[in-house]
Amino acid sequence: MAKIAFIGLGNMGAPMAGNLVKKGHEVVGFDLQQANLEAAAQRGVQAVASAADAVAGADAVITMLPAGKDTIAVYAKSGILEKARKGTVFIDCSTIDVASARAAHVLATNAGMLSLDSPVSGGVGGAEGATLTLMAGGTAAAFEKARPFLECVGKKVVYCGDAGAGQAAKICNNMILGISMIGVSEAFVLAEKLGLSHAALFDVASTSSGQCWSLTSYCPVPGPVPASPANNAYKPGFASALMSKDLKLAQEAAAVSGASTPMGALAAQLFALHNAHGASGDDFSSIVKLIRGTK
Repeated sequence: MAKIAFIGLGNMGAPMAGNLVKKGHEVVGFDLQQANLEAAAQRGVQAVASAADAVAGADAVITMLPAGKDTIAVYAKSGILEKARKGTVFIDCSTIDVASARAAHVLATNAGMLSLDSPVSGGVGGAEGATLTLMAGGTAAAFEKARPFLECVGKKVVYCGDAGAGQAAKICNNMILGISMIGVSEAFVLAEKLGLSHAALFDVASTSSGQCWSLTSYCPVPGPVPASPANNAYKPGFASALMSKDLKLAQEAAAVSGASTPMGALAAQLFALHNAHGASGDDFSSIVKLIRGTK
């Protein structure tokens, strides 16, 4: 089995690292927060004092960080590219902007490493259960070297193309998700005003042309889907702040590429407003409260 360095052991990183341990890999981890290091150690991750210490002798380096500036800082300033062996595969699982992802590829490639951007979808539940979907961008050689490790933390691994393609797929997917959740929420609020029960709308729409993941897997009102956050006081799940982040990334990409995304722009505005009213830590499906006016 391989030795894997894992940098960034928060809500997503710790369970992902733990699943690599469960698959028999030696995982050495680092995080700026001592509490995260201690929690990861409970999952069998070997905690070390720095990112550079983590990568020594590693076969793969995985990062799971909050933003593009963090990925670039770790790649450029922490010493990991100097300390790792040439030819090591660097896998950034963070959700960041495409430009930063491509810049990270350049840094890694110039240092003699293989490089992959591979953001994930599936939230904390998917990270815990190793059921994530991973979207990968980089060279075919980097993907083939990384694939066995990615398959330890997810149920579906998709090669999307060259550098940055994984991030592009992630932000496009999550723009669809944000827009569709708003649409489903609006439909339930309209149904309430018309005297139609949640159960009746769900039974019709879930087997008709309105069917979508936001409805059938993550219904934003209590009752129809027992496992949805709506039945657990909207505890995430996938936090509204993270949806807002991804929608903002999509809008930045749209501006750079010249794409027209009017629905994406409106979704970004609505989630920003929702978060401004104190919902950033709630599941993103709680946007139904903003639509209903019950903040």
